[in-house]
Amino acid sequence: MDVPALTLRPAALADIRAVMAIERSPEFELCVGRSEEAEHRTMLESPSHAYRLGIGAGGEIEAFAILRGLGDVHANFYLKRVAVARPGQGLGTAFLSLVLDEAFGAMGAERFYLDCFADNARAQAVYRKLGMSRDGVLRKAYRLADGRRADLIMMAILKGEWEGRRQTT
Repeated sequence: MDVPALTLRPAALADIRAVMAIERSPEFELCVGRSEEAEHRTMLESPSHAYRLGIGAGGEIEAFAILRGLGDVHANFYLKRVAVARPGQGLGTAFLSLVLDEAFGAMGAERFYLDCFADNARAQAVYRKLGMSRDGVLRKAYRLADGRRADLIMMAILKGEWEGRRQTT
C-alpha cells in the first residue's frame, strides 16, 4: 500500500471545522476525544499548544495533531490528540513521524508522551512502530460517556531515542 505524501503545517482558525470533522468521524467515537469549536479556538490561540496538520498532495487536510506543553521548562510535550481522515492506510504513522521530527527538532522537545485507551491496539501499534515505549497504566483514569471508567496506557519517546531511530532509517 502506497502512503500518500504529506506535508506538515500549523493550523489556522479557518482549519478548525476540518479538524472537528475528522475527530467526529464515526470510527473515532470511542477512541478520539472531541472538542467544541470554542475550546479548539482557545487551544489554537494558546502559546502552550500547537496544532499541526498533515496536508495531502491536493491540499486536503488528511490529519491533525494537538500538542500541549510548549514552553514547559522540562521540554516535555504531550500529544493531546491525533487523528487521520482515512485510518488504516498508513497515514497516521507517516503523519506522526513528521510531527515527531518537528517536535524534537525546531520545537525543542526532549520528551514526547501521550496516553491512549488500553483497548486501542491500532494506536498502540503505531506508537510502538515509531519507537515509543510503554511507561505505565493510568488505571480507570478516563470516564466514558456512559459513566464507566477506562484505563489509559502511557507511552513516550525521548529525543535521543528518536534521533537514534532517524539515523538508522
